[in-house]
Amino acid sequence: MNIKQLFAMLVAASGLGMTVNVCAQNYPTHAVTVVIPFPPGGTLDTVGRLLAQKLGEQTGQSFIVENRAGAGGVIGANAVARANPDGYTLLFSASTFATAPMVVKGVVYDVDADFQPVALVAKAPLAVAVNKDLPAKDMAGLIAYSKANPGKLSFAIGSLASAGHLSTELLKRDSGMDYTVIQYKGSSPAYNDLIGGRIEGFIDPILGSAGFAKAGQLRVLAVTSESRVPSMPEIPTVGETIKGYAFYSWYGLWAPAKMPTPIAEYLNAEVNKALASMGPKLSEQGLLMTPGTRQDFADFQKADMARAKQIIVEGNIRAE
Repeated sequence: MNIKQLFAMLVAASGLGMTVNVCAQNYPTHAVTVVIPFPPGGTLDTVGRLLAQKLGEQTGQSFIVENRAGAGGVIGANAVARANPDGYTLLFSASTFATAPMVVKGVVYDVDADFQPVALVAKAPLAVAVNKDLPAKDMAGLIAYSKANPGKLSFAIGSLASAGHLSTELLKRDSGMDYTVIQYKGSSPAYNDLIGGRIEGFIDPILGSAGFAKAGQLRVLAVTSESRVPSMPEIPTVGETIKGYAFYSWYGLWAPAKMPTPIAEYLNAEVNKALASMGPKLSEQGLLMTPGTRQDFADFQKADMARAKQIIVEGNIRAE
């Protein structure tokens, strides 16, 4: 390579770097699409829409939510993985996004290779809800009832490899309870059967069961967080009965892997800023805000995926 060729390469590289920096400084110049890979409604959609609204207010550009549901969140995630990595197509999803590839067929995206973590938004404690006519009034009573009636209880899961599913398997292991796990196509039909007495238990984000519990249609025995939830201080934690037990669903923002780092850093800062104003409203619903760096999110995701894999292996959870 001669001097002229080397100089040309350096100029080209320098120009590329300048282009990326200029793009990042001007970003966003038009509407950003935030894909939520599940139908409207539910905790994920509620949090995602509030975050999109806050980001729009802060940046002066619209952050438009697009619900692209199907295959347990796989269709929407696949679409974002293939999107132009220019910062104008983002994914807002739950922990299922990271765990689904371990057990769900049809997943063509690779969590590490196709995406980059932008910001961890919130952790959602789950609620252990049971049919209101079940004799058990607390976790100790539920465990005793299960052991006295082996195989009689049935617990629902809303989707394969979801936080609710993994926490249900973990509870079964740590408590020694004997119950059947039944898969549903989402939380709504599971709640219908729980309230109707066709199943006995369901572990789901607090926001999902709180309304039914308040109406007296089901009973919440415990929450899965380390400490009691401020909005439901009367409800004990599972850990008060089963030492060390804790589990969360969590929500995050991802981008295609090749999106420029300056844009990712900008979005992370804007999300953290949004969380400061979102916090009071979401904490009322039992959610825990989780501001932090992109590396914080990457480390958290890695640890959670490792834990999920262990539960899947130990529970012999098979691909569907």
